[in-house]
Amino acid sequence: MKPQYVLAAAIAATSVLALAAAPEPLPAPWQLDGKHVKKFTAGVDQADGVKGAKFLSNTSDDSLAWASLTQVVSAQNYVGQRVRFRARVRTRDVDGWAGLWMRVDGAGPARLAFYNSQDRPIKGSTDWQERSVVLDVPQEATRIAFGVIDSGKGTVWIDQLAFEAVGQDVPVDSFRNHSLPASPSL
Repeated sequence: MKPQYVLAAAIAATSVLALAAAPEPLPAPWQLDGKHVKKFTAGVDQADGVKGAKFLSNTSDDSLAWASLTQVVSAQNYVGQRVRFRARVRTRDVDGWAGLWMRVDGAGPARLAFYNSQDRPIKGSTDWQERSVVLDVPQEATRIAFGVIDSGKGTVWIDQLAFEAVGQDVPVDSFRNHSLPASPSL
């Protein structure tokens, strides 16, 4: 085979492999949310080891930027119950922190319950680990938002997600210092 054909075949094979590993857009109803969404990219990763996992990655050099992958559901089916959002989480080069979060909203701007894992952060590069957030859904709740946050540079993946009602024997998450963090809070 002539050298130029070998080179062309190698380039074509590399292009096909690169396309095969290209991320897919986030499926509905997931969305990119937060203060610095333009500094992040998100999607469904197709690379080996994380194939099918949703990811959030800071594409800037801003280590103070933050964003989240967010999904919002109606609280109607969960009013008066305790709910848990859980997922397997993996990180790479997170220089701030990452973690799961959940918020229960009432009518208007009323925030009824909130937890964002800032007091139990995931930092650096980690292998897959299961994490969860548990909150009560009061009678006046209208919607529940949940997802994963990435504060700073780096990438976070989530996979094997579940959103479910749990018993009263499962403890509710609250900030260890009993006050909400200054930021980021969605």
